[in-house]
Amino acid sequence: MNIIDDLMERSPASRLGIVAVDAEGRRRDWHFGELVATSAGLSGAFAARGVGRGDVVMTLVGNRIEWVLSLLACWRMGAVALPCNTQLRRKDLELRVAAAKPVLCVGEERLLAELPTGVPTMTMAEVGCVLDEDRPQETPASVVDLGPEDPALIVFTSGTTGDPRGVVHAYRYLFGQRIQAEHWFGSRPGELAWCTTATGWSKSARNVFLAPWLTGAAAVIHDGRFDPAERLDFAAALGVNVLCQAPTEYRMLARRTALRPLPALRRMVSAGEPLDPETIGAWREATGLEPADGYGQTETGQVTANLAGEPLRLGSMGRPLPGMEVRIEDGELQLRAASSPTFFSRYLDGERFAGEWWPTGDLVSEDEDGFLFFEGRGDDIISSSGYRIGPTEVEAALLSHPAVADAAAVAAPDPERGAVVRAIVVLRDREPSDALVRELQDHCREQTAPYKAPRIVEFVDALPKTTSGKVRRAQLRAER
Repeated sequence: MNIIDDLMERSPASRLGIVAVDAEGRRRDWHFGELVATSAGLSGAFAARGVGRGDVVMTLVGNRIEWVLSLLACWRMGAVALPCNTQLRRKDLELRVAAAKPVLCVGEERLLAELPTGVPTMTMAEVGCVLDEDRPQETPASVVDLGPEDPALIVFTSGTTGDPRGVVHAYRYLFGQRIQAEHWFGSRPGELAWCTTATGWSKSARNVFLAPWLTGAAAVIHDGRFDPAERLDFAAALGVNVLCQAPTEYRMLARRTALRPLPALRRMVSAGEPLDPETIGAWREATGLEPADGYGQTETGQVTANLAGEPLRLGSMGRPLPGMEVRIEDGELQLRAASSPTFFSRYLDGERFAGEWWPTGDLVSEDEDGFLFFEGRGDDIISSSGYRIGPTEVEAALLSHPAVADAAAVAAPDPERGAVVRAIVVLRDREPSDALVRELQDHCREQTAPYKAPRIVEFVDALPKTTSGKVRRAQLRAER
């Protein structure tokens, strides 16, 4: 199998694949024929730099066409792609280089300055020479016939509980995305889909362009910073039909902009952490659409979702995708590894999962209809006076207050109760005060069970987060 032959070459060369918008707002459309030919030329340049089958190619590129072409070139020749988030710095990159041992790094010049010495590089200017048809080109690498277990992609975990680990996904992972693409992402032939996530996140490799392509749609990539004031105008101008954003982006848009219907927009999806009911309600009221939450891990790929074509269950991470087998043991969600075509093959250090049921470490509850609700990481659960309190419920209550822009809830030791709820809050347009502390506590008691209300409320300018946008609750617990 090979994605070049089995997906791209089987589609018309005139099929629209990528709508690329650069940092200055200039648009260029890339069709499948051009994507195949240009990535083939890039594979020749990779081979000339010593890249062969099974070798790791790192990328330090934002949402630019060079990033897409680099991944396609790797998969054409059987190399293993390691896309990295462009916000990583030297220490982060040293960890990844030591673990993955890349033979080449394709990167933007300003980002390559953070790369440890000893890794051969290919700059955007050098990639540009390959894209210039008037310049001499290396002979393209052959399209390699790959098996389902051959390595294709490395994604590092977020590092919420320790150092990030490199997760190796086999070639079956690429085609296995069809399940979530059809049943959760939900794009359709001829549509335009925009997954706004940064490169290097597990969701980027599977949803920026793979999910749209597997469903017959085209993908948007935008090399620009998130600007709440411009996001909706941009999506409307392009005619985006499916919008996939991080929960933080949905929240910021709901709180900082005037939401409105977008004529072409048909579906919105969200994943990474639970989306609070207040934000979902704001989008529903303004647009008539609700962001459909889904759940997965770097190791597993997508596991559950509010399925396309079915009513959304407010606050739920949905039900298992077709074919995925899950169970709940002592509150923890577990996945039967063999039931998922996107389950990882191994960690970079060689460790493989040899068991039958993968322990996600995430605590969930289930309603009578089989919808799952995220309660928190096993080590995030707050045990107070015999009550088990999931941080997401507290955070959702806090986020429903108009003064709150962002919030996290963690346990704080208490000599009588064992622990109490400690809330760390980022304010929108209010100044911190004792009166506001009491107001937020009273608000939480109105929104959820009184025992879940935070006994401690602290105000900060920003919450510590991973590069994929998840709150570092372990760091918040350690800081007190």
